[in-house]
Amino acid sequence: MKNLTPAELAAVGAVDRDRIAADLAAVVAHPSLTGSEGEVQTEMALRMTTAGLEVERVDVAAADLASDPDFPGVEVARDSHPVVAGRIGDGESGRRAIVAGHVDVVGGGDELQWTSPPFEPRIADGLLFGRGACDMKAGVIAGLAAMRALVESEAELGGEAILLTVPGEEDGGAGMLAAIRAGYAGGVAVITEPTDLQIVTAQAGAITFTLTIEGRSAHAAFRREGVSAVEKLWPVMRALEANERDRNEAEILRSMRETGLPYPTSIGRVSAGEWSSTVPDRLVAEGRYGVRIGQTVAEAEAELRAVVSEACAADEWLRDHPATVEITGGRFASASVANDHPLSWGLAETARDVLGKLPDFLGVPYGADARLLIDHGATPTVLYGPGDPNLAHAPDEHVALEDVARCARVLAVWLMRALA
Repeated sequence: MKNLTPAELAAVGAVDRDRIAADLAAVVAHPSLTGSEGEVQTEMALRMTTAGLEVERVDVAAADLASDPDFPGVEVARDSHPVVAGRIGDGESGRRAIVAGHVDVVGGGDELQWTSPPFEPRIADGLLFGRGACDMKAGVIAGLAAMRALVESEAELGGEAILLTVPGEEDGGAGMLAAIRAGYAGGVAVITEPTDLQIVTAQAGAITFTLTIEGRSAHAAFRREGVSAVEKLWPVMRALEANERDRNEAEILRSMRETGLPYPTSIGRVSAGEWSSTVPDRLVAEGRYGVRIGQTVAEAEAELRAVVSEACAADEWLRDHPATVEITGGRFASASVANDHPLSWGLAETARDVLGKLPDFLGVPYGADARLLIDHGATPTVLYGPGDPNLAHAPDEHVALEDVARCARVLAVWLMRALA
């Protein structure tokens, strides 16, 4: 470790890996599926209090948030969005640094693909296994460990540090919007999503859509008398493929180009027909459309509709029976912070000083809560956290406990410097 002050060294030394393992196991044991985060938020509030933080919980009514003009949509029904925040430092200074993360997880899937039950955390060879261990309870616990280290080392902060845990990231980010509306924004922020301890400064967005295509039914023995809705999906698919190629080739931001396919278009579900011997007269396809850096969700929606409309105009049947497009579920905008922004570079220098290596600046092809803090909270935000993002949502999801500790050490020093 280089360039660390005695106070920073004391904070680094106060990070307790054994306590990290216990905290992470406790929160992974809560099956906090999206829409059911109340219990795990109670757990987080308790652990923040034990760590010496001043804790507040706000349950924002779902009905109130749904009327917000910036509401990002949801896919899971709920009554409220429980938000928990723990504070240390000087709240009167006007300086604020936030470490944030979501506590909701996706389902465990087929448990036969797991070597142990997904919600029974298991530690082996320095790895903690369990649903949500990587995405992203490890990052949440890294933030908790950093804040505890600052308390125990009696670090002097020139502002207010906040650990913020939110629900509902997996289905759109309404939980983060609830936190912003409750006042948890401003200053700078790090969201501890799994990034392999690299710094993500640019994230694509995405919208989900439902495409409906009408055909004309007929007996399969006389299929030429009908129009198959399945066959009429192909011209739309070809248009979407061409559009995907064009918009990805046009990307100029290096970190996004390096992902290979920053803005994928995907059809994830298709249903059609009622009988094997009948030409299908209706097809419903559900898919995902990327939102480019610098593009609003509304602009992405308009682009998607234009592609489908042009495909229909070029087809004899679809010209008179155009496909319909409905935007459904969460709406993830894109977002970015410059690599040379004081937040990005300050965090990178801190990671170098604590871990001995300057992290890379990356772009990612998926959405996250950073765009809400940036767009609606006026808070520059990057992603930086422990864990391999490729393990998210996968069987035997896991994280290395030492990586969680390493992240906590970096965050503790970063908070001291950001608030100096």
